[in-house]
Amino acid sequence: MEYAAIRHFEDKRYCYAIKKGQFLIRLEVKKEDVESVTLYMQDKYLPVEFIDTRKKQLMKLAYSDHYIDYYEVIVEMDVICLRYFFEIKDKTGKVVYYGNHNFYDNCIRDIDRMFDCPQSLREEELFELPGWAKNKVVYQIFPSRFATDQVISERVWYQEPIDHKANLGGTLQGIIQRLEYIKNLGIDIIYMTPVFSSSSSHKYNIDNYYEIDKSFGTKEDLKELVEKAHKMGMYVILDGVFNHTAVDFFAFKDIVEKKEQSKYRDWYEIKDFPLIMEWGKKPNYKTFGYVGSMPKLNLQNQETADFVIDVATYWIKECDIDGWRLDVADEIHHAFWKRFRKEIKAIKKEILIIGEIWHFAGDFLEGDEWDTIMNYQFYYAVLDLIALEKISVVSFMESLDFIKGNLNKSLEGYLWNCIDSHDTARFLYSTQNQIEKQKLAAALQLLLPGMPMIYYGDEVGLNGGPDPDCRRGMLWDEKRQNKELFCYYQRLLQIRHQYPALTEGTIVKQYVKDEIGLISIERIWEKQTIQLIFHAQKGSVELPEQKGIKNLINNQDFTGSLGDYEVAVLFY
Repeated sequence: MEYAAIRHFEDKRYCYAIKKGQFLIRLEVKKEDVESVTLYMQDKYLPVEFIDTRKKQLMKLAYSDHYIDYYEVIVEMDVICLRYFFEIKDKTGKVVYYGNHNFYDNCIRDIDRMFDCPQSLREEELFELPGWAKNKVVYQIFPSRFATDQVISERVWYQEPIDHKANLGGTLQGIIQRLEYIKNLGIDIIYMTPVFSSSSSHKYNIDNYYEIDKSFGTKEDLKELVEKAHKMGMYVILDGVFNHTAVDFFAFKDIVEKKEQSKYRDWYEIKDFPLIMEWGKKPNYKTFGYVGSMPKLNLQNQETADFVIDVATYWIKECDIDGWRLDVADEIHHAFWKRFRKEIKAIKKEILIIGEIWHFAGDFLEGDEWDTIMNYQFYYAVLDLIALEKISVVSFMESLDFIKGNLNKSLEGYLWNCIDSHDTARFLYSTQNQIEKQKLAAALQLLLPGMPMIYYGDEVGLNGGPDPDCRRGMLWDEKRQNKELFCYYQRLLQIRHQYPALTEGTIVKQYVKDEIGLISIERIWEKQTIQLIFHAQKGSVELPEQKGIKNLINNQDFTGSLGDYEVAVLFY
């Protein structure tokens, strides 16, 4: 037994409240090193010689990543404080007891050698998530390139490749005119990249946070978009660029003009003067990615933090938006995000907070900062499995299990699972235009729990290389659209909405077969039983036992065979 691999802490990752009176407790061990784990519990304050509160529960192997097995158990609790420890049995039959970060050969009797869980403390730290958002489908829109209410020539709109400076004339009214299209696809949430005043096409260098960019329209247009989306049962999320501003932002302009004498000097982190703002030279002030035109705000400064909070609450109050996606959110300190959450949730409790982060985000997802993230770990797993063919199906599932094993269980239905975005090459481009691979990626994205985020145009075969070419004009000309692909996306979303077993169901059977590239997941929810089968290889695979079962993808009996990168959704 590998003692060094055994890990548990009495914190919000390993011991937390799911709801009042119900707790999840988690233990990590070396992969395939343990036969069983049993949790022993007792009341801290009631001596067992007077009232015997001792009990035990067998823990379940919940997830397995590349190196670790995650054991979990859900316990009912009604105490002031719980004391607990683990009995761990390895494959050879050896038993060890683990409590308060020490190992013992004999069952632990001394409560001070056990782990500790104050019930009220953990319940007060309960991770409260907006119920409306769970497992909803997100559609990402790049406003300048999605739709317009202006007259734009096809030569301009459909230019490819496209660069950062191209002005396609996209507008908020253009988006409003396409709301029926979005709803008809099966979308629940519209997420728009920045819409505020900026000199660029991408608007990530904002010069006025209280004005809609004139090229997009007005505040009234945004209000109309939100109101109409709400009436259609959809939600609207805006992009919050609070890490940095444009150089034309009023505070930075004042610094450029007045230098050391500017009253806004502490709004940024400036090393010295004069400012180095020349292209190709490293700025002497903090920026986003050493880009001199995007100076980084100092959110440890009270006035700067107050300004950002005011901006965030202003648009909630003015336009009734439903969430903020936070740009470069992992480069802003935790204390600010804790304050941000409290203050905007005081305005609208059910507002959704999404952080942009490209790596593991456990320290931001403990219930007091963000609600969820753009799940780029999912993106890389799908990219490596399907487009690049670098990993096996077992490795793919292990990557997903790492996420599940290290985050709060409640988050599974909230992670923004993407296969591309405005910051990556289009997935179709990454597959070298193999539509069957795109369809498999879409199925993994849209048929598993989480909040799948579809990047505009993926559903009709919009192509494009790395940023900025991934931001081409949306394919509105039907002759340019892949209609069969659109129908496939639409059907997957219909299935997702119609069969809650896909997202809410309990996994009753799961197997992965590397040699044939097969993933099978069977879920049950109430009277629904669904079996998902993903074939992630070329060639065919025979599944005679499933022959004749209804395949929801085409509403026909399953033939018992899957072809290249094909998917079946079997309904029992």
